[in-house]
Order: sequence, then structure tokens, then C-alpha cells
Amino acid sequence: MQFDMPSLIPVLPEAFIATMACVVLVVDLFLKQEQRIVTYSIAQFSLLMAVLITMATSTGDSQIVFHGSVIRDTMSDVLKVAICIVTAGAFLYAKDYLRDRDLFKGEFYVLSLFAVLGMMIMVSANSFLTVYLGLELLALSLYALVAFDNNSGLGSEAAMKYFVLGALASGMLLYGISMIYGATGSIEFQPVAEALVSTGMNNTVLVFGLVFLVIGLAFKFGAVPFHMWVPDVYQGAPTAVVLFLGSAPKIAAFALAMRLLVDGLGSLHADWQGMLAILAVLSMAVGNVIAIAQTNIKRMLAYSTISHVGFILVGILAGTSKGYTAAMFYSIVYAVMAVGAFGIVVLLSRKGFEAEQLSDYKGLNDRNPWFAAMMLLIMFSMAGVPPTVGFFAKLFVLEAVVSIDMVWLALVGVAFSIIGAYYYLRIVKLMYFDKPEDQEPLTAGMDTRIALSVNGLAMLVLGMFPGGLLSVCAAAFS
Repeated sequence: MQFDMPSLIPVLPEAFIATMACVVLVVDLFLKQEQRIVTYSIAQFSLLMAVLITMATSTGDSQIVFHGSVIRDTMSDVLKVAICIVTAGAFLYAKDYLRDRDLFKGEFYVLSLFAVLGMMIMVSANSFLTVYLGLELLALSLYALVAFDNNSGLGSEAAMKYFVLGALASGMLLYGISMIYGATGSIEFQPVAEALVSTGMNNTVLVFGLVFLVIGLAFKFGAVPFHMWVPDVYQGAPTAVVLFLGSAPKIAAFALAMRLLVDGLGSLHADWQGMLAILAVLSMAVGNVIAIAQTNIKRMLAYSTISHVGFILVGILAGTSKGYTAAMFYSIVYAVMAVGAFGIVVLLSRKGFEAEQLSDYKGLNDRNPWFAAMMLLIMFSMAGVPPTVGFFAKLFVLEAVVSIDMVWLALVGVAFSIIGAYYYLRIVKLMYFDKPEDQEPLTAGMDTRIALSVNGLAMLVLGMFPGGLLSVCAAAFS
């Protein structure tokens, strides 16, 4: 193995997060419950330093180290920074929630940091084995986080469903990888891509391998018809966990699709494009239609996630740099929207009360006009209402598929976006036109209030000036 300094610098962000996760684990053993803020501070410091290290060691060139297992390129750098920033926001919003429910423990931050490490490994993977290692590290951490509240029967049930279905998905993905290895003789992306160019799709084993790979990928994305776990996990897990689960891993799922399908199986684009088109249409249809019937906001946002996954898949299946840029832009924007939406849910919750029903949002404007406005911006962005950033995210994705003459898919996306706007605007109607049922004041620290304000206003600012983030995403595929 290569353990010289030039080989270690490209993986410095991952090494730092791994080290700090172990530091948090050890330091937490010596802290009393009232000192647990130290664990939180170390976790936040770790994420901030990971961002700085990633930016400081970025060269802009592609570097392949550890005998082809790891790649460091612009895409991996941008996605790692996005994952760390979104996770830092999730930690900030979750702090008071965890403290009120006696869940403010070091294990939450240790598991979350290991999940971040898994995502970073997925983002930088250059072989099927590395992808699988990162994916399993992420999945095992999330299984434990979903069951984090051991007094919650709903949480334990959600964790079991997630574990069983996740194990099934991992098995399918591994089975697909083994078939591709059997057909090409390699697990590294570049040799696999070269072997595919020379052999094409004449190998039946390769066809089955691709199908199982896409099925495993769809499970991890939560795309229809492999979405069964998403609503139950979102509803059953503590909101502090859903904050994290529903945001940063979607960025990693995008990276997973790019590494597996584009880097490894790019020459089979014509074959996996049709599969992704079916998954995208089903996800947009099922996600947007079933969300209308939900009365629990966490389940509603779960089906909303499924519909947004459909749009991300639309960008990827375009198979052009414009499509990949749009899908990456959408993934990052969605993660920021999701963490903000669940942040408002946490803000309205308090000790002994979970603001999970839509009726809990009635009259929010009367109780707190500012945070009602922040929730309005987030809901408008999710619905794709201009001039919020969600509108441009959808516009860029639809433009990418129109440019490859798949106009029918763009029309399907527009149609289901219009349907989906109903359940987002219903939240706005409840906040502004109904009388509040709950008169309790909102209890949250100043740091949470500032972060939520920045999060909400970012929907408007990024919408008015989308060029900056878009150019960063475009640089990853230039």
C-alpha cells in the first residue's frame, strides 16, 4: 500500500474526521451530562476543520491514490464541503431537541461523524469495493441513529424496517458488483469502463449486474418502487435524526450514482438511462400524489423527498455535463431545503410535545411572523416557486433533459411539480389563514434562531443569484 505523504494528503479530510470521531468517543467518557456541550463543540469543530482542510488541500486536478481505490477531484471536494456544512446545520438545530429529551449524548455525535466519514468515502471512491465500504459505514451508523431513542417503540420499529430493507439493498448492490467483476475482471472504475468499451452489452452477466446495481442504488436513494422504508423511518426516528438522515445522505446518494453509473458504467449510458427514466417518473408521481394525503408533516416531507429524488435522477439520466451539473446543484439545494424544513419542525417542538401534525402549524404567523416567513420561503423553494432557488434547481434539470430531446420527461416533471405545489402551499395556508391551536411561545436558543434565519433567507438569495453555486457545480464536470 502507498502510505507516503503525497498519497495521504488527498485523503486528509477523511483521516481527520475518522480521528475526531474517535476523539469524541474517548472525551465523552470523561464528561458529566451537564458538560455534554463539550462533545457537541468538538463535533462542530471537526466539521469546520474538515471543510477548511478540504479547501486547503484542493488542487483542482484529479488525483488517484491507493492503487486506484480513491480519487480526489473537484466533484469530491465540492460535495464533501456541502456534506460537512449541511451536517453542521443539522447538529445545531438538533442540540436543544436532544437536550429536552435526555438524548444529548456523545453517541449521537460519534455515530453522525462516522456517517459523515462513510459519505466522504463514497464521494471519493474510485472502485466498487471502496463505494461499498463507504456505503456500509454510512448505513450502519444510520441504523443505530434511527433507533437512538430506546424508549420509542416507533423508533425501534422504524430502525428494524430500515435495517432489513437496507440489508436487502446492500446485498443486491454487492451481487451486482460481483457480476460486473465477473464480466470485466476488475473492480476499479477505469479498467471496468475500458473493458465495457471493448465488449459492449453482449455479456448476459453484465446485463444482470447492471440491473442489480441500479436496484441497489434506487433503494439508497429511496426511489419508487424501492421507497417503502422512507416514510416509516422519517416518522419513527427522532426529529433530530431525521434532520441529518433527510439531508446530507442525499448528496452522498448523488455521488454514489455518479461514481457507479457515470465513472464505472458510462459506456452503458443507453442501457441505464431507460431504467432511471422509469424510476424518475414513478418517484415524481408517487411522491407528489401520496404526499397530498398525509397529515403528519414528517411523512409528508418523506414523500416530498421521494419526488425530489425523481428530479435528481432526471438530471443524471441526461448523460451530459449540463445534466450532471443540474443534478448536483439540485442535490445540494435539496439538502439545504430539507435541513431547514426539519429545523422548523424542531423549533416548534418542545419537551413533551412533537410538532408533527399539520394542525400544529396553524396560525404560526400569529405566534411568530418571522419564522412563519422562513417556513414560507422553504416551502416555496420546495414547491419550485420563483424567485426561490428551488425553482432554478428544477428549471436546470428540465432544461438538461429538453436539450437531449426528452421533452416528454420534462412535461411529466412540470405536471407533477404543479400537483406537488398543493401540499406545500397547504402549509402556507395553515400558517397564515388559520387560527393557532397552540399558544405556547417558541423556545429555541439564539444560535438556532440565527441559523434558521440564514437557512430561510438562503432560499431567496440563492434563487436571486444562482450563478455562484451553479458555476461551482459546473466546475466539477468541466
